[in-house]
Amino acid sequence: MPDAPLVRHFRQTILWPLQLMPVRPPGTQVQRHWEALDGLGDASPWSEVADEFCEDPAQFQERHYKEFVTFLPYVQRFLYGSAVGQEASTRNGEASIRVYRRRDVRAVRVRLQAGATPHVFQIAHVDLHFFLDADIAILAFEMHADDVPLDVAQDTLFRFGRAYPAFWDARGAGGNCAERVEWLAGDGSVLCASDYEARSKYLQFVARHRSPCIASHWDFLMRPLLIERPGQVGQLRFRQLEYYRMPFTAYLALDEPRQLSRADWVRLGLVTRSGGATDLPYSEATLQEFEREYCDDRFWGRQGTQDSGDTRIIVTGQTLSMVGRHDDAFFSNAETGVLSQFRHQYFLVFLIAHFHKAALLSISDELAVAMNRLEVGETESVKAFKRTIRQMMEIFLRFTHRYWFNEVSNQAIARSLFDRLRRHLGTAELHAEVRNEVVDMNSYLDSDSARRQASTVLRLTVVTILGLNGTIATGVLGMNVFDESTRTGTYRFALFLGVLAATMVITAITVGKSKRLADFLDALSDDRMPWRQRVGALRSVWRGGR
Repeated sequence: MPDAPLVRHFRQTILWPLQLMPVRPPGTQVQRHWEALDGLGDASPWSEVADEFCEDPAQFQERHYKEFVTFLPYVQRFLYGSAVGQEASTRNGEASIRVYRRRDVRAVRVRLQAGATPHVFQIAHVDLHFFLDADIAILAFEMHADDVPLDVAQDTLFRFGRAYPAFWDARGAGGNCAERVEWLAGDGSVLCASDYEARSKYLQFVARHRSPCIASHWDFLMRPLLIERPGQVGQLRFRQLEYYRMPFTAYLALDEPRQLSRADWVRLGLVTRSGGATDLPYSEATLQEFEREYCDDRFWGRQGTQDSGDTRIIVTGQTLSMVGRHDDAFFSNAETGVLSQFRHQYFLVFLIAHFHKAALLSISDELAVAMNRLEVGETESVKAFKRTIRQMMEIFLRFTHRYWFNEVSNQAIARSLFDRLRRHLGTAELHAEVRNEVVDMNSYLDSDSARRQASTVLRLTVVTILGLNGTIATGVLGMNVFDESTRTGTYRFALFLGVLAATMVITAITVGKSKRLADFLDALSDDRMPWRQRVGALRSVWRGGR
């Protein structure tokens, strides 16, 4: 489409939420996976990002300040660190988020389709976000380019962020994937390339491991973190939590956004492949609610003289896209405009929403694993199940009180975006569902403990009632039935051992038959039951019947 509008500045930030496997002994709740990453030293391509909020105050910029004040105080403490709410007094001040960055990948060359011209996108950063007391890592990959044709931008959004192909076309290429993706070093050399076309590799991997195979370029980017599979020996391992298409945010600055057709807006919002200006990707009936459901048009189509042009924000849960005028300072200023907010506070809003969903999915997955490992007839399995559920209850409570926010900001746009993200991602419903699962399992454990305690009390009560007769008979008025005080010490010691042994045997028999004896006591206390049946209940104690 040679006459397609140009996107003067294109920017895409991909998020990939992942579940991390334990690196510490079983029973350890707070894993701190980043410590294992630090332990690799120079062998790791990742290094921790220094907190720019703690650098020289003279270097603190206005965009940092605007980002900070966007959020409510409890969200500020989560994002920027505080001693409040940490899990141990010895670690006061430990940050809730740790960010690691790799700097060897400087650009990416993408050929979208066979025979198409490759396009090079510069990489702003490749970050890995770890969260304290949550076995979640989120890869954040930001790339950008100038003067990108609109159809190329649409196809890039549609094809780029895929962990693996869902199918293969007639040519053997990965279905709906980019034809080739290459990570480039600073000198332009290729560090790694995609292998979406390697059909047999993906098929054999799933057949062998019952786990998806990650495309080679994403696998390279994540190392030393490795995909979890049977026999995997890497210390840092992860597995996928959500759909293979990665969530992303997108920024498109055009000369005139009003030139875009409704079909273009739908393709940008619902992330479909490029097409004609009048060719809707779905039926008109399906798209009747598109603008109301997904578009924030508070800055679009305003009447009268305005200091800024039209800006549209599209939120679908899996995507957050912002489209506006390139020559509009309100939209394109990198320090105070929408571009700055897109890269900082709105990115963080998107990150929080997807972290919520990933953490809840991880907890739900752990509950399912605990149930799968439960063998009802095995005592050790039942004990391990109880310990796991108790731990999951504690983890869920800490997540709820530390990380779960219904609101992140009182600023209109940030608040609206977070509300839309929560609604489309269904995190409130997911939180309620996981909470019910945890409460149900905890209630089962409580009822099981109460049942066991009641059974123990019942047995002790039966032993006490039956032992009461002998206690009163031998202890009335403090007199001795047999006077053995004149016997030798050896005889009396032997007599003591004999009486002790007999008492222990009688007690053991009583405890062993305590349930049947309890039935007899119930029958004995029932006035409506004739004495013949009561005697029968006593006989059943020794016969083994009821």
